[in-house]
Amino acid sequence: MIRRRIHLPSDYAARVDRLLAESLGGFSRQRIQRLLEDGSVRIDGHRVRKGETLRGECVVEVAVDDSAIAALPPEPEPPIAILFEDLSCVALDKPAGRAGHALRSGERGTIANFLTARFPDCSSAGDTPLEAGLVHRLDTETSGVLLAARTREAWKALRRQFRERKVGKLYVAVVQGALANAGEVTRAIEPHPRNRRKVRVLEEGESSRRARPAVTRFRPRGRGSDATFLEVELPTGVMHQIRAHLAAIGHPVLGDTLYGGDPIPEGRHLLHARRIEFDHPETGKRIAVESRVPEDFVIALRRLGFRLSALRFRHHDADR
Repeated sequence: MIRRRIHLPSDYAARVDRLLAESLGGFSRQRIQRLLEDGSVRIDGHRVRKGETLRGECVVEVAVDDSAIAALPPEPEPPIAILFEDLSCVALDKPAGRAGHALRSGERGTIANFLTARFPDCSSAGDTPLEAGLVHRLDTETSGVLLAARTREAWKALRRQFRERKVGKLYVAVVQGALANAGEVTRAIEPHPRNRRKVRVLEEGESSRRARPAVTRFRPRGRGSDATFLEVELPTGVMHQIRAHLAAIGHPVLGDTLYGGDPIPEGRHLLHARRIEFDHPETGKRIAVESRVPEDFVIALRRLGFRLSALRFRHHDADR
């Protein structure tokens, strides 16, 4: 038997069965219910009930068989560009359209499959081999920098930095309409009550037991044809945060049809994780990793009438 530790941030609240469904990839809902019923799940050493809501910072321990979480099939092809690599961690340039984490044993085509093949030590770094050491998430249609750990110690250190909001995250996005001024959205986000694929942004002054605090800061950098190019900073990290926050203020990301954005020929939404900054888990040195804006994103910008030279791209982005 092994024990898996799931650390919760102090501002997190969720039903324990929902948390386990999100954290234990490869486990069916029936299997999770059995774990709860037979006492295999404990919170800070105490047995927990299926419908219990967890709040504040605590440690969830789950006793499971090693065989219950099978390793992913390694897939070195198609290759993913490596942006940073050492013995502790690796940063990848995730393409749009490819999922990061795997959700079940035997799944193929994810970034985790590639990590399992290219960096086998990633498989034992996180809480489950299905995440292959990944320390954060990007939506499937979002491209850009994705960070993974190669050791258990590095994974814990990087996850701690995310929880403590010490990781710098800069995105670029193209939203519908004209957005003239910089701003900040601080409205909390909760799971959507009727659509499990979405989240819901609370109104100002509204409260919910399931909501999590979220802060999104944006700066307009250029105007195109009924569209605005933004730089977006993300101090917090909630599912679909940028997409939901920008849609909530009337400017959905172009291509993001789930949150009201218009479809575009590129077949993706125009959101890209441009840069990530973190303290190296061993040396403590501040590391900044950047991802070039991908070709399909640049094609969309040109089609929408943006002047690339005005968007403060590096030379190799604007001239491709």
